[in-house]
Amino acid sequence: MKTFLAKKEAVQPKWYLIDAAGVPLGRLAVKAANIIRGRHKPSYTPSVDTGDFVVVINAEKVVLTGRKEEANEYMFFSGFVGGESYRKVSLMRERHPEFIIEHAVKGMLPKNRIAATMLRKLRVFAGTAHTHEANAPQKITV
Repeated sequence: MKTFLAKKEAVQPKWYLIDAAGVPLGRLAVKAANIIRGRHKPSYTPSVDTGDFVVVINAEKVVLTGRKEEANEYMFFSGFVGGESYRKVSLMRERHPEFIIEHAVKGMLPKNRIAATMLRKLRVFAGTAHTHEANAPQKITV
């Protein structure tokens, strides 16, 4: 029997909904990254984007254990000399809570050509309201 390799045209993506309220960031990011990559499917093929869409709500309520809220920092670089700036997780949670989850999931995706298309399948929202009700996302627990 030959090895099955999925074709991009044959993939029918589903939509999943994850509530981030009270869930540790790492566990949430692993679950979302595996669904986006398609690792949960028997037809998973590493070189083909076989993943599904993930909608994450309540991004501002995601939990970081220990002192990571004050200790961890995100580094930004403007491209100019002396253009490095650092922002703590607590500041990012106030200003842009979606970034925390997007950054964690991006780090768990492969560093190759299809990573950008995989990351487009992640939709993160700060509150409970989201714009993908028409897609009827299936709610999953982490």
